[in-house]
Parts: sequence; C-alpha cells; structure tokens
Amino acid sequence: MAVEEKQVGKTNQGRDICLYTITNKKGIQVQVMNYGAILVRLLVPDQNGHVDDVVLGFDDAEDYFINGSFFGATIGPSANRIQDASFQIDGIRYQLNANEGNNNLHSHIDEGYHKQLWDTQIFEDHITFTLDSPDGAMGFPGNKHISVTYTLTEDGALQIHYHATSDKKTIFNMTNHSYFNLAGYQSPNICKDILWIKASHYTPVFSDSIPTGEIASVLDTPMDFTTAKPIGRDIEADFEQLHLAGGYDHNWVIDDYNGQIQLIARLENPASGRIMETYTDLPGVQFYAGNMIDTQTGKEGVIYQPRQGLCLETQYYPNAVNEPHFPQPIFGVDTEYDTTTIYRFV
Repeated sequence: MAVEEKQVGKTNQGRDICLYTITNKKGIQVQVMNYGAILVRLLVPDQNGHVDDVVLGFDDAEDYFINGSFFGATIGPSANRIQDASFQIDGIRYQLNANEGNNNLHSHIDEGYHKQLWDTQIFEDHITFTLDSPDGAMGFPGNKHISVTYTLTEDGALQIHYHATSDKKTIFNMTNHSYFNLAGYQSPNICKDILWIKASHYTPVFSDSIPTGEIASVLDTPMDFTTAKPIGRDIEADFEQLHLAGGYDHNWVIDDYNGQIQLIARLENPASGRIMETYTDLPGVQFYAGNMIDTQTGKEGVIYQPRQGLCLETQYYPNAVNEPHFPQPIFGVDTEYDTTTIYRFV
C-alpha cells in the first residue's frame, strides 16, 4: 500500500487542506483530510464487487467549514454532552461553551478539533495527524498534545488510534462522528440495516439528552440490540426514551468492559451484503440513527435526509465527568489517553 496526497482547498487563513488516500488489495479505499482529521470517504465493495462510498459527507473541503452534522469528524477533546457546560477536577471548576441550551456538545462548534488544521505524517499504510492545544483552549485545562492515526489493513479494517497527553488533569473523550450507510451514502435510509450491540444496559437521558445517571437494562425495551434486529423495527415504538431523542441517540454500556479491544457491534446491510464490525477498548458506544440530520446537499448533489446514515461513536459515557460512578475520562500529568476503535468490513 501507498498513501496518495492531494491538495483540495485552503483554510480561511490560506493554509493548504490536503486529502490522503489509502487503498488495500481488497479494493477498500479510505480518504482522510488534515482539516479536522476528517474521514471523507470510505469505499467498500459489496457482495458482487460493486464499490460504494459508505459514509456521508461532502465533495468540497470548504463544505466542512460548517458541517453542522459533524460528518466524518474527529471530535475532541470531549465528545458528546457535558451538563451545564461545566465540570470540576480536584476541586477546580472549569466552564465550557454552552452550545446546546445550557449544556456543552462536542467541546466547541467552531473551535473543536474537527475545525482545526492538523499536522500530518505519512506512512505506508497509515496517516498520523497531530495537534497541539494550549491550556484553557475551549475552557479545558492543560497544554495538550493529540494524535489520531488512521490505518487501513489488508484484511479490511479501518483502525483509528487516539493518543493524547496533558500537563494538567483534563478530559479526553474523543470519537469519530462518521455516518455509515452500508448501501452507499446515496441510499435514503438505514432502517432496514440489521444491528447487534454487545450491551445489556444503556444510559437513559433527560429531555436535553443528558444522562439521568441510571444504568438501565435493555430487557423488554426497544433499546435491546443484544439479538440483532432491523434498526427500523422498534424506532417508532411508544417508548419515552425514543420520544425524547426522536429515535435512537443513546449511549450503550458495553458488556464485559475491561479496557481491552473487543467486538462491540455488528451492522449488516442485507441488500448489498456489506457487514461492518466495530471494535473498541472503551466502555460505551453512542448509537445515533441520524434522526436529526438536516436536509442538505451532500456528495454528488445527493440531498441528505434524517436517518440516511448512522453513527457508532465509541466513547466514555456522556457527562461522565459529572457522574462519579461512570468510568472517568480524566487523563494527564501521569496518565496518558490511549485508545483504539476499529471498523472492520467482512
């Protein structure tokens, strides 16, 4: 394998935006961009060898300057929601940007890592993006050094490795916000896809999508994906949690979490025969069925609609920093953040 580099635009400050392409022997192709460390395209053959791009996004780099749905984005330093946009570490309170009501979502809409230009190192089968973030940026403590590495393997796995250090205790809870549609981004709906999640519990939310603090059983609820089922089967069920979020947009609590990489989800599109397995060493995954995707023009003029793609965002639980009984995303000083998520096509 070899990495191809191509300039595709410029930032508002006049710096070059570059697209990097890796292709393996199976015909799987990954394209990532130094702006936002964004996953732009993921081309995968179907059961008949026909290749489709299975992630939503845009054709032009400049369209990612807004990107209100976070297509393909590397989210950091903190993914998901923090209640009242504030938290304490060792008795010191930190205030974040309140960008979703009173709460903080995905760190910062305009200054988050998905809106930064990353430095790039190119290797034979992988690309490493690096970023330095100063103490106090977006309200988060610590001088931080972050790296995100995308690796494509010959057996069909896209590996995303995150590593970060800080000279103060801080939050690191990064994720990739790609929207997958295994029938191809142009397919209008993911509700016929079949999903399995290795989670017998989830974290219910209030009306503002902040977890209540409860870890609830999925048994006898529409939240149960311990047996694989079509996503659309229960998504309109008369169930309070689905009403609150407009469908699936919750954190599932991974069974048998021990900090080691394990298979935590399996997604299948019956029509194309494509299957994607998700692996992680993190304790949670946000399954978002794309309920609130804004109607907008995407790749090749396709008009995206709600539920045209889904996210499997590996993570620490939302608002974990304010819920001491949740696994904690606090790192820095003598503890480095190091985690891997794998999307494998079989």
